[in-house]
Amino acid sequence: MREKLLTYLFMMTAVPIAGELKFYPLDGGNIRVSLGTPVFFFILLWSRKIHPILAGILTGVSVVFFRIFLYGIQSDSIHFGEAFHNNFPVFFYYLSFALFFYVFKINTMYERPFLIGVYGVLIEVFSSMIEISLRNLSSHMPITISTFLVIGGIAVIRSFFVLGFFNILILRETRLAEEQQRNRNEQILLLISNLYIEMLQLKKSVKNAEELTSSCYGLYRSLKTLGHQEEAQAALKIAGEIHEIKKDNQHIYAGLSRLMVKEDLTDFMNIEEIISIIIRSNKTYGEMLGKSIDYHVNISGEHPHYHTFTLFSIINNLVTNAVEAILVKGSIELSVERNDDSVVLNVCDNGCGISVKNKPFIFEPGFTTKFDQTGVASNGIGLSYIKNIIEGIGGEIKLLDSVMKKKTTFKLVLPITALTERG
Repeated sequence: MREKLLTYLFMMTAVPIAGELKFYPLDGGNIRVSLGTPVFFFILLWSRKIHPILAGILTGVSVVFFRIFLYGIQSDSIHFGEAFHNNFPVFFYYLSFALFFYVFKINTMYERPFLIGVYGVLIEVFSSMIEISLRNLSSHMPITISTFLVIGGIAVIRSFFVLGFFNILILRETRLAEEQQRNRNEQILLLISNLYIEMLQLKKSVKNAEELTSSCYGLYRSLKTLGHQEEAQAALKIAGEIHEIKKDNQHIYAGLSRLMVKEDLTDFMNIEEIISIIIRSNKTYGEMLGKSIDYHVNISGEHPHYHTFTLFSIINNLVTNAVEAILVKGSIELSVERNDDSVVLNVCDNGCGISVKNKPFIFEPGFTTKFDQTGVASNGIGLSYIKNIIEGIGGEIKLLDSVMKKKTTFKLVLPITALTERG
């Protein structure tokens, strides 16, 4: 309601003022051309919450009284009757304009802009003829063909000018909405890719728990056969608790799966789109850390659409590690090439590098060289996760030796079949 009231007030203020920016194209001053009509037409198009007829009444009244007010200021003596008589026809102009706008349902034609322009011309011509006809009741000036042509020409110019400006704003609004939707999809993709990693690790944990349960139960039976009842019961208890953990993990896995299914995102994308999203998200992350990082991408060969979450999870984790490894300023290079039935990816950065003594342990769970501001170490499971994912789909990852100091390159070889299979 507040927004509607503000729109009405703005219209009642802007249209009368714009109406004073005017000129008279024909001798005699019977036809007045101003910016009042374009402003009124634009507001009717832009604000879909106000009622056109009420807007026409309020605007018509405000224009009439504003002109009477100006007449009183400019005249030595106020003749209200004469001022009202000269200006009241403009009320019917705006009322007619709004009435035709409502009858023709212009505010339902936004997908057909040319039709809006045509109706705008017709509405302005009809409304102008009504106003002129009312003025001619007292002035008795005939409406000639030249008068009609001038009104039509002005209507064409004003209507399509408003339509052009309106479409520019609509286009800008559409692009902003698309940008917001794209950012939202990228955020969801990043979230789901992280969940995807957790799901794979959870699935592995369920499998391990199942194997451990089976081993503990086998131990229970062996101990029972040997007559070690107390130890047998302990083994059985452990087997039962591990089995409960497995069931809990299965429930969590099912819940995560349902959560991922709810989001309408493309399961398969081309490699260019995947890397583009990764770079944009990591640029934002790098800027948040106060770092200046250049990205270089080289993609060669013909690539099918790859499974989005799998490939995104792998590459994004490596690129994020590279961002964190760069101190203040640096560069990250990504290369992708097709090699028969495999896709080969290289992620290279010129950050702090990995020391020789640490290289044998970088894929070990729990190993880390990262510490936060309080000195607490990272959990060190990022690279071990990636390694598990890659090996789980039949691929391999290795750290390449570099002749350049403080330059880190990870090479990944992934089977295309595992990245493209559906279901």
